[in-house]
Amino acid sequence: MLVRRALAALDVPDAGLLIGRQGTIGGFGLLGLAMMTSRTLGEAMLAGITHHKICGCLLDLNFEAVSEREAALVAWPQFGDTELLPFFCEELFASCLMIARELVGPELRPLRVELTYPEPRYAHEYAQLFDCEIRFGMPQNRLLIDAQWLARPLPGFNPLTARQALALCAQQRTPDGGEPHQEIVAAVERLLRCQLRQQPRLYDVARGLNLSERSLRRKLAESGRIFREIHDRVRAERALQLLQAGSLSVAEIGSEVGFSDPREFRRAFKRWTGMAPQDARQPAG
Repeated sequence: MLVRRALAALDVPDAGLLIGRQGTIGGFGLLGLAMMTSRTLGEAMLAGITHHKICGCLLDLNFEAVSEREAALVAWPQFGDTELLPFFCEELFASCLMIARELVGPELRPLRVELTYPEPRYAHEYAQLFDCEIRFGMPQNRLLIDAQWLARPLPGFNPLTARQALALCAQQRTPDGGEPHQEIVAAVERLLRCQLRQQPRLYDVARGLNLSERSLRRKLAESGRIFREIHDRVRAERALQLLQAGSLSVAEIGSEVGFSDPREFRRAFKRWTGMAPQDARQPAG
């Protein structure tokens, strides 16, 4: 409903393409870090598909080998509203292309894009963005690339960071691997990210959500979570991102996530990830 109302208010027919072309790997947060530090483009795509639900994607995704030469990212809706399908496909495929080009270079070009819905009146925008054959009214929604791209090594490969980032991504899913965490957990995470330097307590977060400590603790328990675990994971996520960026010292990063003593931060980071902070940003090799 939110997307439908926003599209009506914008009255921009190709909004999905416009939004998708602004996509960057940094916009994927922790999942983007896991993809960026993967060994190859294929491994990065697998990570993205495996954990796509933690980014709020409203399409189900899969990756298929079409032939020895062709591989396809396949998308299908989780909902029955065909009116919104073009927007979601446009945003998904456009952002995936932008991110793939960010990882391996602008020369990556799809073989073709296949879409189940009828050709829109702005179809020329598809051709301009994807620079390949576009087919509408097809059985599946697919973006196809030359399979040789999957083996392309990524310059940011860091096995330790990739492994820990993927582990943290997995923690954001429910134990059965189903739907993403509940809304209350997401709300707590958002507040924590804004206040990490201040070392927010349960009381501070509860007040920010207009809840009592007892109510917040109960809601988190119903979601199978505890405040300390969420706080530690958000701090680990932010620390990994800053370590990978490489512009701040370990002490400065510790301060950014709420530690006044660098030694305490090093011990906590080792507990969270199983490695020292310096190891998390050590280049592969």
